[in-house]
This record gives sequence, C-alpha cells and structure tokens, in this order.
Amino acid sequence: MKMPDVEIRAIVAETLAEQHRLQQANIDAIVLKTVASMLASFGVEDDDRKELRADFQHLRRWRTSVEQAQSYTFKAVITVIATGLMGAVWLGVKVVLGK
Repeated sequence: MKMPDVEIRAIVAETLAEQHRLQQANIDAIVLKTVASMLASFGVEDDDRKELRADFQHLRRWRTSVEQAQSYTFKAVITVIATGLMGAVWLGVKVVLGK
C-alpha cells in the first residue's frame, strides 16, 4: 500500500520541525555556556549578575551626566563668546557716537 504524498510531506515537515527545535535548543545551550564562560573569564560569576547590572546602570548614569555637562559647557562657551562680541559692538557704538 502506497502512502499519499500529502501524508509523506506532513511527516517530513513534522520531522524537520522537530529537528529544528532540537537544534535550536542545542544552539541556545551552547550560546549560554559560551557567554557564561566568557563572563567567568572576566571574573564575573553567575551570582554577580545583580551587581553587574547595577554597575552598568551606574556607568550609564555617569555617561549621561558627562554628556549633559558637556552640553552645558558648550552652551556656556557660546554664551560667553556672544556676550563678548555684543560688548565689543556696544563699545564700538559708544566710541563712534562719542566722537
């Protein structure tokens, strides 16, 4: 008795899907082990995750505050230059009108 093509395709598709799920599980396990071993080589153990997250959050806050300070410094420099130019123009106007 011959199996219909539809049944054969369904069985093959199901087998391939199961094989894909198993391969994905293996890939996930390999990636997890690789990341864990890389972190361990840097001295970060599994128990240090919360501390590591807090360190990264602190670094992010520090970086954003430095960027904000740079922005304020740039604005202050522009303000000082503009004020100096306005003062020079004002003095020039006073000298011209004073003569």
